[in-house]
Amino acid sequence: MVKELIENALDAGARRIEIATAGGGKNLIRVSDDGCGIPAGELPLAIRRHCTSKLGGGLEAIDTLGFRGEALPSIGSVARLSLKSRATGAAEAHEIAVDGGRPDGPRPTALSKGTLIEVRDLFHAVPARLKFLKSDRAEGAAITEIVRRIAIAFPEVRFELAGPDRSRTVFEAVPRADRLHRIDAVIGAEFGDNAIAIDAEREAVRLAGFAGLPTFNRGNGLAQFFYVNGRPVRDKMLLSALRGAYADVLAKDRHPIAVLFLSLDPALVDVNVHPAKADVRFRDPGLVRGLIVGAIRQAFAEAGLRSSTANAAGLMARFRPDGSVPAAPGSRRFEGFAPGGFAAPRQAAYDVGASPFHPLNGAGDAATLEHGDAEPAFGQDHANAPLQPPGAGTDSGTGKRDHPLGAAKAQFHGNFIVAETEDGIVIVDQHAAHERLVYEALKTALHGRPLPAQLLLIPEIVDLPEDDADRLAENAATFAQLGLGIERFGPGAVAVRETPSILGRVDCQRLIRDLADELAEFGTADTIRSRIDHVAATIACHGSVRSGRNLKPDEMNALLRDMETTPGSGQCNHGRPTYIELKLADIEKMFGRR
Repeated sequence: MVKELIENALDAGARRIEIATAGGGKNLIRVSDDGCGIPAGELPLAIRRHCTSKLGGGLEAIDTLGFRGEALPSIGSVARLSLKSRATGAAEAHEIAVDGGRPDGPRPTALSKGTLIEVRDLFHAVPARLKFLKSDRAEGAAITEIVRRIAIAFPEVRFELAGPDRSRTVFEAVPRADRLHRIDAVIGAEFGDNAIAIDAEREAVRLAGFAGLPTFNRGNGLAQFFYVNGRPVRDKMLLSALRGAYADVLAKDRHPIAVLFLSLDPALVDVNVHPAKADVRFRDPGLVRGLIVGAIRQAFAEAGLRSSTANAAGLMARFRPDGSVPAAPGSRRFEGFAPGGFAAPRQAAYDVGASPFHPLNGAGDAATLEHGDAEPAFGQDHANAPLQPPGAGTDSGTGKRDHPLGAAKAQFHGNFIVAETEDGIVIVDQHAAHERLVYEALKTALHGRPLPAQLLLIPEIVDLPEDDADRLAENAATFAQLGLGIERFGPGAVAVRETPSILGRVDCQRLIRDLADELAEFGTADTIRSRIDHVAATIACHGSVRSGRNLKPDEMNALLRDMETTPGSGQCNHGRPTYIELKLADIEKMFGRR
């Protein structure tokens, strides 16, 4: 109800919207705006079902948030509705009331400009509906969430939400060019420092907004905001595309933070799928999904090496005035740097000769990987060698502090590298960092050319509905690039003749059915690619330099330089941060120098 009333105000051109509630909206909802208002003669039409003034361009060009003409009559049928409005240029305002579907008015009233709508005693005549509403607190929180989502889409509009306890939530108007200030006001001030701007276009579909760094994440998906032509939506295809963009840089139980705006021809999207208009249907869902995934991944690659400020803040918070730091339990799950966070397990020293997966040299080379003659990235094993003094390596002098990750100065506990930068220090998890480097090299080698396929001695026949078989056949060329060879086998079946070699033994029945379900739901087939990436991540984890292995200064600096040139090296394959940066100013504060 609040959503519909706010959207009506925005369609009227309002620049100031005030919302007041009582009893979680059950007792009172008041929405006032300074928009163009409704002429007195049109007030009776405004409360009649299916009457609207917003379809001047027809159903093929809907450029307003509302268009069905159902909100006001529906509200008037289950509550006491009062509608006051003064149209631009009118000498006086008029009011019309609706109680249980019975209209009264219009008649003159007092109002300076715009429209004021009051809804009282919600469901007073329909107690069966009233008892299924949630608590006042829950309903009030839902109203606040609606206002927050709409406020992001319209930064030039001032929103004020007042509750029964006289508390107020105000989002001041800002220019559209300063949209990030409004986003920070809604999500949190730290978002802007941990987000990357997105601006991409493909075939007249434009994607803009901000995507949070992979290491800046949350335990739920409530901080994911999608807008299609300015309309807030919670579409499962868009949410799936966002998960796909973060697939190999985020832990499975963590969720990214993002605010993304899609702009396209209204004729290419159907917004009338659900009464709440939260779901949409695109004429070409594959194009939209590909744009979201590709734009976010490209933005991360072009942004270079960045780490979340929340990691450094969390680490600083763990320091105590007496110098004590609470011990973390031996959990392998990363939950941030609050007490009870991630603790790296103790592992044996890394033995290059005993490992079947030799670490790659630097960022990796596809030809070297293909012929299996890669050299270890860090030379020989130095598990028993004493740590050399800082500055012993050629890159560890102060002249290399201008690199983003600085110059390596020391290694402690056989796993962490300390580097000095121009304005602080950096602490690097050597295993997590090198794991990412090896993984990116493997992906480059695997996806840079068609993947080797394993020919099945006897093709496996998978029975499917005819529609699913048609969709699979249409994507057969894409599957062939990934090492999966399929072809039609009658009207309702496909024959699997080849499977990707890297996957080993494959349950063809399950794989094909998963692909068919994904194509039917999203119009894309990422299942094979995600499985291949998972195998590459496993190889990278076992083939990277181990915790507990001592490194020479030259080796440490080589690792830092490779991190600076490898996309996604700010986090490992499991979504954990590979490094934390502490600014000199923060360190000085700990010692009372500032």
